[in-house]
Amino acid sequence: MRFLFVYAAVFLCVASAYSETLITPSFVVIIVNNFEEGDVTSDDVTYVGVSRKNGSTIKIKGRTLHTMEADGVTPNRFLGYVFEKDKVSYFVSTEGTLRVTSGKKVLVKESGQWAE
Repeated sequence: MRFLFVYAAVFLCVASAYSETLITPSFVVIIVNNFEEGDVTSDDVTYVGVSRKNGSTIKIKGRTLHTMEADGVTPNRFLGYVFEKDKVSYFVSTEGTLRVTSGKKVLVKESGQWAE
C-alpha cells in the first residue's frame, strides 16, 4: 500500500512535464523530460526511482544518450537515458532495461515494460 502512495505522490509531482514510466520487477522508474519540444538531446532529464519492495525513492538529474553520426557531433539513434550519482551510473534503455553500475560492477540489471 505504501508503494502505491509513494508512486501516486511522485506521479503528481511530475505530471506537468512529459514523463515515461518503466516498471521492472523491483522498481518503478519515472523519467521526466524537461526539454523543449523539437529538441533531440537534453542534459535536463530527471530519474525518479521507487523501490517496489520498500517504497524508498531516489531522484537524479541526467541526460539523453544517442549514437553519433560520423562527424562525431550530430546525434543519431536514441539509446536511452544516463544518470549518475555518487559514482553510481543508472542507464535506462529505450528497450526497457534498467542497468545500475558502480565502476564495472553491475548492481542491478532488470528488464521491464514501459507503461502506456
